[in-house]
Amino acid sequence: MTRSAPSRLSRNIQDGIFYGLLLASFLMAGWLVARHDRVSDWTASQRNTLSEASRGVLAQLQSPLLITVFAPDDRLLRQGIERLLAPYRRERPEIRIRFADPELDPEQARGAGVRRAGELRLEYEGRRATPRDLSEPRITEAITRLLLAEPRWITVLEGHGERRVEGRGSPDLGDLAAHLRESGLFLQGIDLATHPVIPDNTHVLFLSTPQIALFSGEVERLLDYLDRGGNLLWLLDPAPWNGLEPLAAYLGVERLPGVVVDANASELNLDDPSIALVPRYPDHPATRSLQALSLFPGAAALRVAASPDWTVTPLLATLERSWNETGPLRGTLTRDGALGEMAGPLVIGLGLTRTLKVAEETREQRVMILGDGDFLSNGYLGNSGNRDLALNLIRWLTAAEWLLDIPVTPAGDQELNLSADQVLWLTLMVLGVLPLLFLCTGLLIGWWRQRA
Repeated sequence: MTRSAPSRLSRNIQDGIFYGLLLASFLMAGWLVARHDRVSDWTASQRNTLSEASRGVLAQLQSPLLITVFAPDDRLLRQGIERLLAPYRRERPEIRIRFADPELDPEQARGAGVRRAGELRLEYEGRRATPRDLSEPRITEAITRLLLAEPRWITVLEGHGERRVEGRGSPDLGDLAAHLRESGLFLQGIDLATHPVIPDNTHVLFLSTPQIALFSGEVERLLDYLDRGGNLLWLLDPAPWNGLEPLAAYLGVERLPGVVVDANASELNLDDPSIALVPRYPDHPATRSLQALSLFPGAAALRVAASPDWTVTPLLATLERSWNETGPLRGTLTRDGALGEMAGPLVIGLGLTRTLKVAEETREQRVMILGDGDFLSNGYLGNSGNRDLALNLIRWLTAAEWLLDIPVTPAGDQELNLSADQVLWLTLMVLGVLPLLFLCTGLLIGWWRQRA
């Protein structure tokens, strides 16, 4: 049975009205998107939404921030960078972004130190900074450096076999130094045997365990620095004091014998029992927002002997089922109280503060004593929450609380890792199953319309 001409005409009119309404819907949707920008972030780690730390840094901006993007006239590259910077513009619309083609203006590119396409240069109140890569942590760190109008110097004690701040070996601190510089902090070394006074521009004195004993005159210079209200970070490993006993007595701190062992480490499949776990942190500016577990290999337990002038806060403490082992770390280990081995929790990190009046100025002096330096080393800094903890402790010592908790790790969902079988199934789905499904759907629709 064939349809009449009026029936076919009616069907054509209906189809025309349908397609016209569909086209109008697309045009209206495009107009609404252009006029009303709405963004939803469905990524697992909220990668397209600024973190609380980044928003806190942007809130410190008091003047316009200019971001220059050195990129060729490549639409896809520039659009990708615009999407990366869009969350910053949404948070602070006054941020200005401009593009510069390094091929058309090579002098400007060389002056900015541009090495590859897509680099950014940030300018704020006459200061400039360049992020190491295109990610929120690096861009936020660059903005942080711009906000630090006054340079903050960390002076590192050298000349006695301490951990090398610029070293790349496993026990050295080169990775930590790189992160500190990215955060806007400056490092300078000093040997007290050749420099009689610790520089006045020192915000924090960094002291790791010496392998060679300090002279008494050098220790006196350390004590004089503390008398003048200087801040100190002391990595107090379970090793010989090498002349630093007067410093421990000045701060009223003792070290328990032996090395901390932690039976809880086996639950994380850690073969070394001398790795102490710290999963919880106190309500302290440097630690209150930390959540990730931190690992401390070969730590010494600390105890406050007498600190009448200081307010002491236990910042890092081990779990129960830990103790300070005084014997060899082999075989089956058990705690022996008769040997002075104390049951956990044991304190392995102390924060000391006191109020001093120096040169007609009242200031809060801050000291951090850690019973382990390995957790800051290149070999352990990237483990679990060690890096975030280390940066927060040092930022607290520099009296820059608003710098705390700036993210230092990239988002966790930036890469899609598939096995060979998953790639095969995905290929079959895209190239085989979906086209076949669309073909069958079209044939079914055509057959149904012929029957109507």
